[in-house]
Amino acid sequence: MTLMDGIDFRSGGARLVSLASAVPPHRMNQSDAAQMACKVFSGRFGNYERMAPVFETAGIRTRYTVEAAEWYLSGKLGWPDRMKAYLRGAEALFIDAATRALDAAGLAASEIDAIVTISSTGIATPSLEARVASRMGFRSDIERVPVFGLGCAGGVSGLAVASRLAAARPGANVLMVAVEVCTVAFRGDQPTKANIVASALFGDGAAACVVRAGEGGLARVEGSGQHMWPDTLDIMGWDVDANGLEVIFDRSIPPFVEEKVRPAVEGILGRIGVDAASVDRFACHPGGAKVITALESALRLPQGTLDHERDVLSDYGNMSAPTVIFVMERLLKAGLPRRTVMTAMGPGFSCSALSLVT
Repeated sequence: MTLMDGIDFRSGGARLVSLASAVPPHRMNQSDAAQMACKVFSGRFGNYERMAPVFETAGIRTRYTVEAAEWYLSGKLGWPDRMKAYLRGAEALFIDAATRALDAAGLAASEIDAIVTISSTGIATPSLEARVASRMGFRSDIERVPVFGLGCAGGVSGLAVASRLAAARPGANVLMVAVEVCTVAFRGDQPTKANIVASALFGDGAAACVVRAGEGGLARVEGSGQHMWPDTLDIMGWDVDANGLEVIFDRSIPPFVEEKVRPAVEGILGRIGVDAASVDRFACHPGGAKVITALESALRLPQGTLDHERDVLSDYGNMSAPTVIFVMERLLKAGLPRRTVMTAMGPGFSCSALSLVT
């Protein structure tokens, strides 16, 4: 079995030991976000009245942001302003989520042997785990694996990377932290359809997991894999200009999901020896209300099945990579079934999937 065939962990026994989530301090109601967007875009985007209902149809009630509302209305923000906000917010979120996951696992930071850091919404060199190492209490010999560019798929792919590290080193404690500060990419200076949708959809947050090979834990990582569709680089991603990152939404994602996702997920599961019919629950990244409905159709689930996904979207918005871990957190509280498959889509355009068994 090669990397292209998916990763089967059944012999290695990597296990999910704990997971936790964190959000920044500023809570924003969707109605307030709609008013802010109206101030920014209504006089500069010709068809804004036609776009404005996206704030009502996005399926979002509240979101959390690293900066207060005034920051986003403060005028033209350049790279330095956005990256300072990213670093402040991302470091605080990293520490909060990681500390919660360590506490849930009964571990001290000094007992972590490797860290996988997932983030695609800002540039940090040194990377985030290095920036917070002394505050967290990580050892000087810790292995660091910072990963950039996975976008919304990062939560699932990051957990897969952490699980491979844990399976390769029995007894090692591996921490995965996904941190996204999506709101620093809000672009009032670019009155485009994609930016209006982004301002209606994205929030900030972080999630962390501890994985270790051995017995016990919340669930065993059964296997994982990815699928990347050719000639789809224009579906989702970032454009980079002098003032920051600008979101790319160049194609309608829900129809693509409805047509393409099931064969991709079945292919990943087949490569790790899992029958799709044996999956008791799919835990999906809630990219948006229409995406959730498209996922239910694609995966042949009764409409309404992805209830936790809708609730997370409503309470937090789309936080990119960490969001699927928020879904898993709710599933754990409700009680995991025997087999749960986590899925998420991201730039590339790609799909990641990871199977957990209890």
